[in-house]
Amino acid sequence: MQTIARLLLITAALCFLSSAPVRSFAAAPEKPNIIFIMADDLGYGDLGCYGQQKIQTPRIDQMAADGMKFTQMYAGSTVCAPSRCVLMTGRHMGHTRVRGNTWVKENQSLKDKDFTVAELLKKAGYTTALTGKWGIGEEGTAGVPNKQGFDFFYGYLNQHNAHNYYPEFLWKNDRKVALRNVVDPSTISKGPTGKDRLGGVATKKVDYSHDLILEEALGFIDRSAQNPFFLYVALTIPHANNEAGRKVGDGQEVPDYGIYNEKDWTKQNKGQAAMITRMDTGVGQILDRLKALNIDQNTLVIFTSDNGHHREGGNDPEFFDANGPLRGMKRDLYEGGVRVPFIAYWPGTTPAGSVSDHIGYFGDLMATAADLADVPCPEGLDSVSIAPTLEGKPDQQKEHDFLYWEFYERGGKQAVRYGEWKAVRMPIFKGKTQLFNLEEDLGEGTDLAAKHPELVKKLEAMMDSAHSSDPLWKPSGKPARKQPAPGDGKQRF
Repeated sequence: MQTIARLLLITAALCFLSSAPVRSFAAAPEKPNIIFIMADDLGYGDLGCYGQQKIQTPRIDQMAADGMKFTQMYAGSTVCAPSRCVLMTGRHMGHTRVRGNTWVKENQSLKDKDFTVAELLKKAGYTTALTGKWGIGEEGTAGVPNKQGFDFFYGYLNQHNAHNYYPEFLWKNDRKVALRNVVDPSTISKGPTGKDRLGGVATKKVDYSHDLILEEALGFIDRSAQNPFFLYVALTIPHANNEAGRKVGDGQEVPDYGIYNEKDWTKQNKGQAAMITRMDTGVGQILDRLKALNIDQNTLVIFTSDNGHHREGGNDPEFFDANGPLRGMKRDLYEGGVRVPFIAYWPGTTPAGSVSDHIGYFGDLMATAADLADVPCPEGLDSVSIAPTLEGKPDQQKEHDFLYWEFYERGGKQAVRYGEWKAVRMPIFKGKTQLFNLEEDLGEGTDLAAKHPELVKKLEAMMDSAHSSDPLWKPSGKPARKQPAPGDGKQRF
């Protein structure tokens, strides 16, 4: 009888438990992997999803269709090195470390006290890697990638070396890896010291650096798939080989013209298009690898460009409508120099097929990474997290008071983006300020400064407050004799 009674009690207890409501425990959110892919000198209008008609970019276009396309995102600067410095440090041009492209080794390098996105994520438990062009830390300085938070580095340290797609060597962490290319010594730039060996044109072309950079990126993804990782893919495409442009009149260095081979175009235009389509294929390879490893839904992928398009190496940007509706290009602070394509892809999190008009810039990567990794963002930066927008919560998105740029070449210039307003001052600090309403005049064709003098004063005060002087950075050269023509302001997408 006792055994029967005990069985009855057990049965009753089981019945009670089976009928009781089950408590749900939500799993702790995983820290997403972050892949930041940045092209070099790719224009706002160079992608199909941003209105390009002649160059085919099917994989990036599909990435945009499956993710989020930003219409008002900006680079850190209008040229390579400072834009990358803003990206890595979360500080705008008014007080970031590297503020221009220069031959001076110390000026071109981050210091020990600088703090990068890679360092932040490494402290948060991420494995970190850079493949491609660094440009903000020269050999023998504290600015090299492995001293700035990157566990793995493969590519170019020096941005002048990165002109050459068939170099004699690339860096792998702290050692030079010899390639099978042979460079004509007469084309190598010696720099102002006469000792540097930079850039150049290869006479024997075997190893194409872009392909090696992609191969190393894919290898890192394979090795790191089981734990959170940050991968910065700093492509050199479609930057021209300037030395080749001067030597042979064609700086669009690519192994073959591919689908453009039979086009009735100049060889330089064929090369420009082929470079961008080759880049597009590489982006597709990265996305395919994430899916094959079943980590695509836990990986945020961002694609963008470091500044506006170029007119180097012999290509014709007007032929391709490279800046779309915008005014200007690389080295301008008009929209064509700093507004860049920016696409976010995060399946299951970032709303597919969405378009954001949020106004942000490269410096926001630091706060965004901190948000996603669930760690504090350093104080005193110029960084606003775009995580709410990426996660489909635009109502929770914070905004910048304003965005600021300064540039020291061609006499120097400054610019501020404040809501729908944009101010450009040339020469820097004391020159004439132009004022544009970008909502009504995307092509920056009508200067409204005379009609809104008080607003001009307000935006000039923003420029003054944003700038902090640095004896290493001073204006040089003379202002351009002629400014670029206004864009037509007609969106292409």
